Parts: sequence; structure tokens; C-alpha cells
Amino acid sequence: MKNLLICGLLLSLFSSCLEKIDQKKLAQTKWELTELPGLTLPATAKATLNFGDSLKVSGKAFCNSYGGQGEIIDNKLALKNLFSTKMFCQDLDAAERAYLQAMNQVNTAKIEGNQLFLSNGEKNLLTFKKLD
Repeated sequence: MKNLLICGLLLSLFSSCLEKIDQKKLAQTKWELTELPGLTLPATAKATLNFGDSLKVSGKAFCNSYGGQGEIIDNKLALKNLFSTKMFCQDLDAAERAYLQAMNQVNTAKIEGNQLFLSNGEKNLLTFKKLD
């Protein structure tokens, strides 16, 4: 009986760690990139992410505008059909490529307060702050 109680407590502890992605919390929100691990963000430009109705995504990738579609399946977020304009901004090129590459790897989203964390499994890829 004691083992059954311990297993039940462990199961409830682990299930509470599995946070569901709520489409309603993402819809109609705007975010600004604050961290892309391994990269110093450019001081001259910002990257943004906007979620519209039905999780349509758009934003600025430092230089170019981009768009696509967010989709939640089995509590995983996928950013699909991402496209961007093709202006060349030499001083922002490396940051923009890193940002768009990270966006294509996202499969998890978590909102804590006014921050949005986009990850691939346990690896944080992008951190954003919410814009008013």
C-alpha cells in the first residue's frame, strides 16, 4: 500500500510538470526577442514574433519580415510554412539566419509571466518579452 501511495504521488508530481500549450494565451499577442542562446543580439535592430488569429505568425527577423502558421498538435507547437522577404542586411545577416533557423526547430512553447520561451524539447531556443 505504501508503494502505491508513493507511485501515486510521483505520478501526480510529474503530470503537473507537463504544461499544456494554450492556443488562447498565444493568439493576438506580440513579443520581442530578448535572448537567443549563443548569440549577442544586435543593438541596431530587433526581432519580433506576433501571433494572430488561428496562430498565424508574423514578425521581423532583425532585417526581413517573415510569416507562417503556428500549429499545436499533441501539446507540441510547430511553426510551419515560414517565409521571409529577401533583403540583404550585411551587419544583421548572421543574427537573422540564427533566428530563423531556431524558429524552424521550435516544438514547445511556455509562457511564464510576460516571457515566452520557445524550445526544442528541453533546449531553450528563443526567449521573448511580451509587448503591450
